[in-house]
Amino acid sequence: MSKVRVRFSPSPTGLPHVGMVRTALFNWAYARHTGGEMVFRIEDTDAERDSQESYEMLLDAMSWMGIDYDEGPEIGGPYGPYRQSQRHDLHAQVVAKLVEGGYAYESFSTPDEIEARHRAAGRDPKLGYDGFDRSLTDEQKAAFRAEGREPVLRMRMPDEDITIEDLIRGTVTFPAGTVPDYVIVRANGIPLYTLVNPVDDALMKITHVLRGEDLLSSTPRQIVLWRAMVELGIADAVPSYAHMPMVLGEGTKKLSKRDPESNLFHHRDRGFLPEGLLNYLALLGWSIGPDRDVFSPAELVAAFDIADVNPNPARFDLKKAEAINAEHMRALPVGDLAARVVPYLHAAGFLSSDSAQSLTPHEEQTLAEAMPLVQTRMNLLGEAPGMLGFLFIGASEVVVEDAARAKLPDNAADVLDAAIAVLEGLTDFSPAAQQEALTAKLVEEMGIKPRFAFGPLRVAVTGRLVSPPLFESMEILGQDESLTRLRNLRASL
Repeated sequence: MSKVRVRFSPSPTGLPHVGMVRTALFNWAYARHTGGEMVFRIEDTDAERDSQESYEMLLDAMSWMGIDYDEGPEIGGPYGPYRQSQRHDLHAQVVAKLVEGGYAYESFSTPDEIEARHRAAGRDPKLGYDGFDRSLTDEQKAAFRAEGREPVLRMRMPDEDITIEDLIRGTVTFPAGTVPDYVIVRANGIPLYTLVNPVDDALMKITHVLRGEDLLSSTPRQIVLWRAMVELGIADAVPSYAHMPMVLGEGTKKLSKRDPESNLFHHRDRGFLPEGLLNYLALLGWSIGPDRDVFSPAELVAAFDIADVNPNPARFDLKKAEAINAEHMRALPVGDLAARVVPYLHAAGFLSSDSAQSLTPHEEQTLAEAMPLVQTRMNLLGEAPGMLGFLFIGASEVVVEDAARAKLPDNAADVLDAAIAVLEGLTDFSPAAQQEALTAKLVEEMGIKPRFAFGPLRVAVTGRLVSPPLFESMEILGQDESLTRLRNLRASL
């Protein structure tokens, strides 16, 4: 069997969309699983919508996700150029051969004329092209040209059913006559996607076309073009097709490009790990095994076969994505996780640098002590400022959130007075010593339930209702700093 060659061929328009990244991911995983090759090709022929900025975002998205490729615009390869806009001469050569071989023909009919012929014959006027120009004589073509008409070029569709063995959907048949002869080159000489996409695949020796199910309806056109190219010696063989399930958003609608959840960088900004998001996107239509949702990129590659993808639509479930990301965060060495939260803490103004290597010794030590306290409590890296920010500021900068202040019990002042007295007298400020002394005073002597006993202390120290473990946090801050924060809240009551 020849080596598997797949391609990812996006248009550089807009932001990287999770559905598009899932397409790249499945192509990459299949190429890596089979020891094949992945081609990255840019379909940049829509001058009005394509942009360099969008292209660079695509590169950024693939690099961040760890989706590498073997041939492409930045690295070259034997079948370049890898930008469609630079391949016009190659497309024109194939078009000339298709016309010469009788596979494609000139068509002068206007949409109005096609509609009128359908009406005259009592057919539905919206049936589409009727094959009228298939056998025009040279005299008829010359007469049309004398009127100033320029023809489009159309492919001849066969009179029999077209059947494909889809690697995901099984046998798919398109009945004869359901797809009219279609345009491959506009009257202005510009070729359409229906031509250039299969032609580039053929010239780049693509063996497997793995794409979204929204493109399934265009497959019979592509198959007919492929068969012509095989007969003309342009292509080696018709590739295998696999149409991946749609990614749905809320309800039963396709995940819209305008939906923030469709934007890959929105998830990165919120603090998804690339391996966490990659894991989740792989589950949109595929699974590694029953009762198992969490796996590494290497495990994905080892197990992935496009034939195992489920044809049914997959729903993007943000809660599940976050839960899987949390599992990946727990699995990281604590030092690695600490390095990954640094940019988020820096962006929120809590650290002096966005690089773990450039932190001050105090910042580095505080982060090293704090990270184990929150590793099991976080789902996203972006939660780090809310969880840990209070450890990197002075007592005077602690802002008590309104929600936290509202939850303070009526006896908060008494609780804080008692806690301050106890903590001032400690010579051992370890978490165990703090807890023992405070429990004896607040819970056993004053008879306050633990939840209400320690709540005011948490609010004083962190400014929030939810935080890392209280006594460990106070140990990191130190006895003096912790007491200052308790006194500050007490003074504000």
